[in-house]
Amino acid sequence: MSAYFLGQDGEFLPLFQGTDLTFITNEQNQTLKDRFNQLIKDSRNFDVLVGYFYLSGFHALYKSLENTEKIRILIGISTDQETYNLIETSHEEHEEDMRLRPSDYETKELIGTAVENEISNSNDKLEVEEGIQKFVDWIRSGKLKIKAYPSRKTHAKLYIMTFKEGDRDVGRVITGSSNFTQSGLEDNLEFNVELKNRSDYEFARAKFNKLWEDAVDVTDDYVQTITQKTWLNENVRPYELYLKLLYEYFKDELNKDEKLSAIYFPENFKQFKYQEQAVLNAKKILEEYGGVFISDVVGLGKTYVATMLASQLDGRTLIIAPPSLIERENPGSWPNVLSDFKVPADWISVGKLGEALKMVREREYKNIIIDEAHRFRSEDTQSYDKLSKICRGKRVILVSATPYNNSPRDILNLIKLFQSPRNSTIPGVPNLEAFFNKLDEKLQGIDKKQDYDKFLAVTRENAKEIRDKVLKYIMVRRTRSEIEKYFADDLKNNKIKFPEVEAPKPLFYELDDQEDRAFTETLKLLTQELTYSRYMPLLYLRD
Repeated sequence: MSAYFLGQDGEFLPLFQGTDLTFITNEQNQTLKDRFNQLIKDSRNFDVLVGYFYLSGFHALYKSLENTEKIRILIGISTDQETYNLIETSHEEHEEDMRLRPSDYETKELIGTAVENEISNSNDKLEVEEGIQKFVDWIRSGKLKIKAYPSRKTHAKLYIMTFKEGDRDVGRVITGSSNFTQSGLEDNLEFNVELKNRSDYEFARAKFNKLWEDAVDVTDDYVQTITQKTWLNENVRPYELYLKLLYEYFKDELNKDEKLSAIYFPENFKQFKYQEQAVLNAKKILEEYGGVFISDVVGLGKTYVATMLASQLDGRTLIIAPPSLIERENPGSWPNVLSDFKVPADWISVGKLGEALKMVREREYKNIIIDEAHRFRSEDTQSYDKLSKICRGKRVILVSATPYNNSPRDILNLIKLFQSPRNSTIPGVPNLEAFFNKLDEKLQGIDKKQDYDKFLAVTRENAKEIRDKVLKYIMVRRTRSEIEKYFADDLKNNKIKFPEVEAPKPLFYELDDQEDRAFTETLKLLTQELTYSRYMPLLYLRD
């Protein structure tokens, strides 16, 4: 295909005639990973020159590299930019015209630190471990070599594939914005170009070879770091690794005697440890991320948990809830529960968000509690826009047993009430928009009615990924079975037993003539005459 530029009149004009370029942007299922997988399977050699190299990039491609004879990876020490800057600053004191570089020892230290940090933060999945092990095996066999080029900052992203003899041409070059990382290969919006001309290949190969000669070999250092200084340490027994996992997961809780601050409990109120634990967890999440989901299943007392949480927070609190939940006549309504616990707070109906926005501007609220938060899963409404303004800069407590219903964006829109979508503080997911867009793409093209099983499988995969990578940091959610398992004494001491739900039993009714006519007429209306989409439930009935 030809290359184009945008002219002054908005027209795309040819840049070079006769060129053979292919752009790869990671859009519309045309990812750099997919293109690599197509080209690498026919390649004898694969050379990589990047400023940032992560094993996540290797993991994404290693299966396609099985038949490749030689792999060379040349990286810049910008892998750990902060450390590089420290070294560079120290060298600035030397003569201006001298280009000093870090010593070989410094370079290897930088690379080792970068490898340790990456593996420490990698996903704990079997396929990731298998990919890293393959990486080590290929280094030991001589198939894969790694060097670092420390003389100058390396910002290049160059990938050279040399095809096997007798193939369609000598090889291909891909260059552009993508680093050799999972994000660069799939997730980020990138601009890369595939060069197919022999002259481009020869130039890139010659330049790479020259840089390779001047670089520092860090191949053995990679293996040593992985096998001795990371959780893939070959001397660590599985049980020791398990203990380390427990420590890392719970280390913030160790040696802490966390208790609720002084709180008033109503007379005859049954104090459950599982509710107090939820308050402690929610408070910790709220302080860390600015917001929290209280999403225990129905019947576990989310209103009580949110009320007790409000009692532990400084500043004014505003509660936004459906009308039925702010009526005094309702014993479990917010006004009554707040009064019972002697927690000062204001409340307002979800139908009066304009008034609520005015209240927020006039008074210094620090905490916003939104009951039945799932009502605001769509951001394309005036109500959501008002709510977003209400929550800006506040601690946000979202109360809902069902925050995720139709699509992954249900959750994203709620998270955006307290987290920046492109600069989040959730570990491992700095760009929430990109993360959830990827999940949405998995569902595109799947017809829910025609291929329900596939739709359900992908939906479940998405839900698991959201739980594992996002919600575990910002949500408090327990099921009744979990409460029965982990707080059995709590339930026993308070003489509480959850009802057991049995399998449904069919009940048959005999209709008289009048009831039969009414039933038949109703079915006719539902199936033939009522055509609004939301009133056509039979379209979703499975055989």
